[in-house]
Amino acid sequence: MSKMHSKEAAESIIGTSLSPDRTRTESLCPVCLKRLPAQRLMLDDGMYLVKRCPQHGAFQTPIWNGSPAFNQWQRQRIPVQAPVQFTGSQKGCPFDCGLCPNHQQRPCTIVVEVTQRCNLACPVCYAAAPADTPDPSPATVAEMFRRAAQAGPGSNIQLSGGEPTMRDDLPALVAMGRDAGFNFIQVNTNGLRLGRDRAFVKALKQAGLASIFLQFDGVDDHVYRKLRGRDLMAEKRCAIEACAEQGIGVVLVPTLVPGINTGQIGAILQAALSWAPAVRGVHFQPISYFGRYSSKLTAADRITLPEVMRAIETQSAGRFKATDLGPPGCENALCSFHGRFIQLADGKMVPLRQPASESCGCTSVRADVAADQAIASVARQWASPDQLAMKNLPPIDCAGQDTADRSDKGEPSVPMGLDDFIHLARTHIFSISGMAFQDAWTLALDRVRDCCIHVITPDGRLVPFCLYNLTAADGRRLYRT
Repeated sequence: MSKMHSKEAAESIIGTSLSPDRTRTESLCPVCLKRLPAQRLMLDDGMYLVKRCPQHGAFQTPIWNGSPAFNQWQRQRIPVQAPVQFTGSQKGCPFDCGLCPNHQQRPCTIVVEVTQRCNLACPVCYAAAPADTPDPSPATVAEMFRRAAQAGPGSNIQLSGGEPTMRDDLPALVAMGRDAGFNFIQVNTNGLRLGRDRAFVKALKQAGLASIFLQFDGVDDHVYRKLRGRDLMAEKRCAIEACAEQGIGVVLVPTLVPGINTGQIGAILQAALSWAPAVRGVHFQPISYFGRYSSKLTAADRITLPEVMRAIETQSAGRFKATDLGPPGCENALCSFHGRFIQLADGKMVPLRQPASESCGCTSVRADVAADQAIASVARQWASPDQLAMKNLPPIDCAGQDTADRSDKGEPSVPMGLDDFIHLARTHIFSISGMAFQDAWTLALDRVRDCCIHVITPDGRLVPFCLYNLTAADGRRLYRT
């Protein structure tokens, strides 16, 4: 990585001829979305992405603050087969996604947006979709599944929106995805309907739903009032109970916003563990500024992945260590971290350490199997274990109070015979991960080309998630309609 620069010195570097090394990339102007040269520079207090637009001036945005140092974090990316190419490249990256020939990764997760309607109007929302947008028809969704199967056979599918549970026919769409050949289907949801409509949750399970990606920003209603507009904590707990009853795995997904909920990282982890093994893990997402948000952005509005990893360690009092979290193997190293742990009978968390060649399940550098291993690993972790394991979930009063005291909770005593250990490893593996999505200030095109999370559009194109949701400072969209 390049040498340290002061912020003042960076001003003279931005927009000059960039050094031909791995710090060099391209980005977009946050105001006009024009493609610009950009560079990752180590400044006084961390790594910044710096760029200058001839019309709108210089921008420098923190992307990696503190330890682990980025030059020690990077891992050689596992190669995969070239993706199916649906579009040519006439305008150039990032304006021709669909996928174009410049893309370097096949899809591992494909997001299928089944509605733009929502039953919340969150102050913070990456979609910020208009409520009057018609839902895609079942025939359109079927065609999206067909194209997804062509581009990424065996990929994991996430049904999203909007709020997908607004569709009464969501179980039928889950079944449609299973019939199209996708074994792991997950719903990205705020969970409100799940806690109120147990018959709907049962229908989702019977249709083949494996996992719920549950919006879960904190452990008290102060957080939800700030980020989602009203009290939601009791409804989140009821959603978890409903999924546990049906054996649907739950992943808690906090959007981390500095000054609002970054002090609750440890409490979120503790809550997740108290609901394990129904809750399979926590997937932290530092806020990215696209869609709907209200802020004049400064460096203080950002939290980077190493800051999240250090907070996990400090706020869990060392129960989880930053050194137990590793870089990705299939996407760009700046995009994510991941760790897996076994929860023992006494509550101790034992890390499942990964060798240098493994991350997210990728244990081989063979191009024909690496992505398949990553896909299968995520599916195994985020889906529910067997139905019997759900009996360990403490009862939840849907008025919002536990009916069991968790102050001294430990898991049931588990003898450590081989069979018992195998069962424990299958039912009590807990994952912690994080993903830093890019916005117009942090976007780097080398990261985009490494992306393996793609949104499929109604006309059958595949667009990297960050580009699909990216908006200019005035809200103008690059792809999302």
